[in-house]
Amino acid sequence: MPGYKFVKSTYSGGNAGQECVEVARNIPDSVAVRDSKIPAGPVLILGPAAWDAFRAGLVRSSD
Repeated sequence: MPGYKFVKSTYSGGNAGQECVEVARNIPDSVAVRDSKIPAGPVLILGPAAWDAFRAGLVRSSD
């Protein structure tokens, strides 16, 4: 796997054990997403357009 540098989503809570998502955007043309509770687990790799559509869907679902 490329050298993704994951950061915790600003929407994730700060308490241990909460559902958290980490995102890496340091590799051109890709956005990697993983569960912070399972750092060695699966990573979802999205292209920029798919990431934008995913984020837009989250915004719509929280309204």
